[in-house]
Amino acid sequence: MLRFIYFQFIFVTTLIIKSIILKSKILILSIAISLMLTASILWSFSNPKTISCGVKQIITPTCTHLEYDFAGEKIPTQDPEVFERLDRELLVNTYWQSSTLMSLKLADKYFPIIEPILKKYGIPDDFKYLAMVESGLRDVVSPSGASGKWQFMRETGTSFGLVINDEIDERYHLEKSTEAACKYFINAYTTLGSWSAVAGGFNMGISGIYSKMKEQNETSYFNLHLNQETARYVFRIVAMKAIHKNPQNFGYHYSQENKYPEWETERATLYLPNVNLTEFANSKGTNYKTIRYLNPWIRSNKITTLKDSIEIVIPKMQ
Repeated sequence: MLRFIYFQFIFVTTLIIKSIILKSKILILSIAISLMLTASILWSFSNPKTISCGVKQIITPTCTHLEYDFAGEKIPTQDPEVFERLDRELLVNTYWQSSTLMSLKLADKYFPIIEPILKKYGIPDDFKYLAMVESGLRDVVSPSGASGKWQFMRETGTSFGLVINDEIDERYHLEKSTEAACKYFINAYTTLGSWSAVAGGFNMGISGIYSKMKEQNETSYFNLHLNQETARYVFRIVAMKAIHKNPQNFGYHYSQENKYPEWETERATLYLPNVNLTEFANSKGTNYKTIRYLNPWIRSNKITTLKDSIEIVIPKMQ
């Protein structure tokens, strides 16, 4: 740019001198055109055209220089391959803003329910992030049929005491499914011996990761050669933990007023069998949709498969 201005200055100066000497109208016209061209180019450089889509952000590397751990087990980032895996998940989850922000907001809603249950069973608090990674803390169903916030398969859920049928599916019952998850973690730790391996085993299966440990003569999850999903799994958990604990460090800024409003609720007893949930909801001053929202484990308007009474959550009556 500076070189262009320099040569234009020399060129225009030469034309001016010649026009003075020769008194040529053509040279004067050439000077005017040259000056207009120069002004036009300078303006275009000083006012570049920009196309804005309304999104303003600064993309930066994430905080990989910090120390990270899962359930007290340090992530060995001195291993270049481990470092790269961690960096990938920090980047993916930092810049997948819509999903991550929704998970952060749902954490404020559901972690206070999950945390005391983990503590009750002696499970490290970091395992709450496993539910965040599994489902985004939403009641989703995977293509393979895993369901609820902890993403239990039907067979695994029933083996750890959950009731699963067409009318009731306790994989969607946060308290009961968290208890089932804790039992799974305790069982897995007895076999695998480390919490990171337990988390990997929740994704791959206890026997699956145990066989890899034996096959490769390794006890550390971080030293195992695994399928891509399981190899990324614990690092996703670590990334979500890091973002949740220090959201501002990763560009997430939200306040109390951005959090989801809390329901004022109370417990009510349903006397079975053959109770009609719509009629019950109306008798409590609410509706069927609200009962299903507050009790997602109820999967039908009528419950005929249980013969006793059950407790459900309803809006607090004014």
